[in-house]
Amino acid sequence: MNLKSFFEPVPEIITNQKFAHNSFFNFIHFHGDTFPDIKGVQIAIVGLSEKRGMKHADTIERSAIEIREKLYHLKKGEALYKIVDLGDLLSGDTLEESIEILKTVGEFLLKKQILPIYIGGSHDLDYGQYLSYQKLKKLVSLVTVDAKIDMEEDGLPYQTHTQNIILHQPNFLFNYSHLAYQSFLVDKDLINVMEKLYFDHIRLGNVRANFKEIEPLIRNADLMSFDVCAIQSSDAPGAADAQPFGLTGEEACQICRFAGMNEKLSSFGIYGYQPYYDDSRNKTASIIATMIWYFIEGFYDRKDSLSFKSNDYIKYTVSLDTKPSIIIFYKSKRSDKWWMEIPQNDQEKFERTTIIPCSYKDYQMAQSGEIPERWINAQLKLF
Repeated sequence: MNLKSFFEPVPEIITNQKFAHNSFFNFIHFHGDTFPDIKGVQIAIVGLSEKRGMKHADTIERSAIEIREKLYHLKKGEALYKIVDLGDLLSGDTLEESIEILKTVGEFLLKKQILPIYIGGSHDLDYGQYLSYQKLKKLVSLVTVDAKIDMEEDGLPYQTHTQNIILHQPNFLFNYSHLAYQSFLVDKDLINVMEKLYFDHIRLGNVRANFKEIEPLIRNADLMSFDVCAIQSSDAPGAADAQPFGLTGEEACQICRFAGMNEKLSSFGIYGYQPYYDDSRNKTASIIATMIWYFIEGFYDRKDSLSFKSNDYIKYTVSLDTKPSIIIFYKSKRSDKWWMEIPQNDQEKFERTTIIPCSYKDYQMAQSGEIPERWINAQLKLF
């Protein structure tokens, strides 16, 4: 595959700037006069400019440029970077073609074990991000961070793309988790649909009240999709549907670090930034650049092998007076993270025991004789 043919170079207006010797820019390879060699690369930045799926999409085609300018000026982290910026993905003649291009490129990068970070474009492009997993022949889990749940019946693509993902055939979606939605922006019928499908949904208030408890949901994801409108407008005004309430910039960065540290997460996208609505200093671009920086720091801080039979994990068996009679937990010696075992039964779709991320709170609940809600929900999904 000629990967270069799918990309335009990073604009010279960015790369011709002066950057400090210890800046992010000076420790990555970018698509300029030559296309970067991807051998040995771990992370690839992919700029998006497609906007036809969204109304009020003024200047969204400039979003990747503005984000890069802020990101490139940040200081390099401690890790040895193996990162490329492939440039801006070419758009197709139609929105559908653009999604197909994103799918094709994403699929290629995943097969090369290169994690793509998508920046810019409208949120409906996460449909292409999801489709890039279709030929991997495995079930995947998606976590979305958004102030709304984009499952409208007769809306534009940016309002319906989540429904397209859930209804896509062949179905390879194991779980969908939605974080930080705001109740006054979501039809209660959509919440009922999420519950019937046993999908996780955590409204903004509950995210804030139990922030550490969202980490296991993020740790269970193969891909993450983040809409900028989930961040409060005082921190990130650069979206047509920016809300006065939402995540703070610090909370958004912490979520991104959780995602980066997730050993199984293999693609990440931040969508919906529109420079037209940003302030004079492009505050939103700065927030997004910092989110990407924290994601990368998390990526290079991955510690767990996910091989639960190794000596890297401590196994705990908790006895209960109900069915199940026991629940098995694992704690990583390296990261102190927790997992729990969901045993096989005759009605399950899968032929092996499933081990899912959990929290210390789940272990404490089992010790007190209660079955953790996370365990119950996992059982229901596996039927």
